[in-house]
Amino acid sequence: MNDSISRMKALLGSESEQPWWRRPALWISVLALMAAAAGYFFWQGQRTAAAQPRYATETVNRGNLVVAVSANGTLVPTNKVDIGSELSGTVARVLADVNDRVTKGQVLAELDTEKLRDQVMRSRASLDVAQARQRQAEATVREAAGNLRRLEEVSRLSAGRVPSQAEMATAQATLARAQADVSSAQASIADAKAAASVDETNLRKASIRSPINGVVLSRSVDPGNAVAASLQAVTLFTIAEDLAQMKLQVNVDEADVGQVGAGQKATFNVSAYPSRNYPASVTRVYYGSTITNNVVTYVAELKVDNKDLTLRPGMTATARIVATERNDVLLVPNAALRFRPSFADASAAPVDAASASSGIVSKLMPRLPARGTRRAGTQISASREVWVLQDGKPVPVSVVPGATDGRMTEVQSDKLQPGMQVITEQAGGSAK
Repeated sequence: MNDSISRMKALLGSESEQPWWRRPALWISVLALMAAAAGYFFWQGQRTAAAQPRYATETVNRGNLVVAVSANGTLVPTNKVDIGSELSGTVARVLADVNDRVTKGQVLAELDTEKLRDQVMRSRASLDVAQARQRQAEATVREAAGNLRRLEEVSRLSAGRVPSQAEMATAQATLARAQADVSSAQASIADAKAAASVDETNLRKASIRSPINGVVLSRSVDPGNAVAASLQAVTLFTIAEDLAQMKLQVNVDEADVGQVGAGQKATFNVSAYPSRNYPASVTRVYYGSTITNNVVTYVAELKVDNKDLTLRPGMTATARIVATERNDVLLVPNAALRFRPSFADASAAPVDAASASSGIVSKLMPRLPARGTRRAGTQISASREVWVLQDGKPVPVSVVPGATDGRMTEVQSDKLQPGMQVITEQAGGSAK
């Protein structure tokens, strides 16, 4: 026991005899203080960096801008004819089918003509009767005229004593009646000719012919079907004149119709060939409107070349009409026109009241829609501002916006140059 106490005292006595700079406890304390200071300064630097604003930018470039209007519609033939029958009867033969190419005047179908031929024969017989009556009436006129001339000669030779006045009046009346019979016979001939012409026309119309050159799109009649002609003719065939040339009728929204006009170029695609873009051109824009579910649209008609016959009537299409083209113009993203920094640097030019009010109130109050949001193609002549990042700070530059495609906008400015970085979004940081 005494030996242990003696050894402990000896050890403590030896440590107290060491210099202070060689004591381990001192250096451990110094290292702990240095680590704490380094951690504090690292944390403070991170906090300062987080407080600095960070900006997302895009480069200003020159390029081409195309403003297009999208619209949906349907392909239709340039000229489509619905063919029916003016006569009632039974279909005897059908001589054309769907997809057949037909020429003008070609017989497509025929009705039973037995009754019609009998009517033609009867009308021709009636005409022969009328002509015979005319010849008979003309003979009666000649006879009455001869009798009247003889009586007039007798009266001249007898110095008016014979024949009597009654006989002369009777002869004159007989001639007048004969002449009237000739006129009546002539009218009967005209009536008989008209009746014969109608019956012959009906006989010709029993053969239903194509009025144009084209392709049969549909057929709704078969041999033996009864056709009943009424106030509205029944459609038996539908023929498209020329499928190599078609038209696309699209519905343009009322907000875009002001940008669409005749002569503009367009492209469209159909579901059957989704990867193929077909060219087209606008031929007219209808003044009449169509209202569907309170949505007002206007029909625009586009000319379509379909020489390869890949397009068919009735196909739905999505068209892209080129409303405006700008070549080699200065372009900035629309987000740059909408951007306003949360603070204005002391070296920057003064900003408007909306930018200066970015404090607690602006954070609590809801934001109004951005002023820069506008439909594609809208022209704005008023001066606006974009913010350019220079030396890490936002600097405002005045620009005059022009046409836009909804993502990029044409601008004019003396200070904004290609290659500059325009700010589109503030990623973080706050005013100090």
